[in-house]
Amino acid sequence: MSDRPLLHGPGDHGHCCGDIGRRVAARRRQLGLTREEVALRSGSAPGYIQYLEEQPATPGIGFLLRLADALETSVIELEGGTVDLPPGAGAPAGRPHMVELGLDECSALLGTHGVGRVAVTSHDHPAIVPVTYVVDGGDVVFRAPPDALAPTGRGREVAFEVDHMDDVMGRGWTVLVVGEPHPVTDPEAVRRLDRQAYRTPWADGENAHWTAVTPSRVTGRRVEAEYAPHDTPARERVHRL
Repeated sequence: MSDRPLLHGPGDHGHCCGDIGRRVAARRRQLGLTREEVALRSGSAPGYIQYLEEQPATPGIGFLLRLADALETSVIELEGGTVDLPPGAGAPAGRPHMVELGLDECSALLGTHGVGRVAVTSHDHPAIVPVTYVVDGGDVVFRAPPDALAPTGRGREVAFEVDHMDDVMGRGWTVLVVGEPHPVTDPEAVRRLDRQAYRTPWADGENAHWTAVTPSRVTGRRVEAEYAPHDTPARERVHRL
């Protein structure tokens, strides 16, 4: 048995319409929840969760607050209020506290995203390339133009990172995977990855190729906000909006 870290991939994908519905569906899949479970958590009906995910809708603030709690996020996140902000640009919520993540939690978090970043180093300069990815058979597999990883070769490693920050709730996480990249050339493997992918490549879609990174090291950190007795938690501030 290999002593390299083993990662696990995500579950279903699905489609939806409406900005809030897309975010609700994406967050639900990130948490691995069914519509029935989200309905139970939010005091709603599974049919309404389905409607919200599949049809343009404008829920009331009371339901959005319950839904944000059910999905362990914030109303501002569900409404897309932080879409154009870089991570960490929002108002701080409490004092940050950072903890190291174990391999199981890193693997679970890697399986919740479809977009990450690959850091490579060439003889000219280092570069960071945004990529769409999946976790497959223990490898992180992403699509990028052929020249994006041209400087890398056998025995040379790359770093892959995925993260998330919720400024309102003052929490976030980051996972880093280091390993050697190798192209995926088997036609059946390519077809399987195409079916498994969350979305099409961002740039040079027709020329993008699958590259797999077999992890030699996986590390992660989670940031949580700590509150003093006189602090007002972010969730209470959201209720006052």
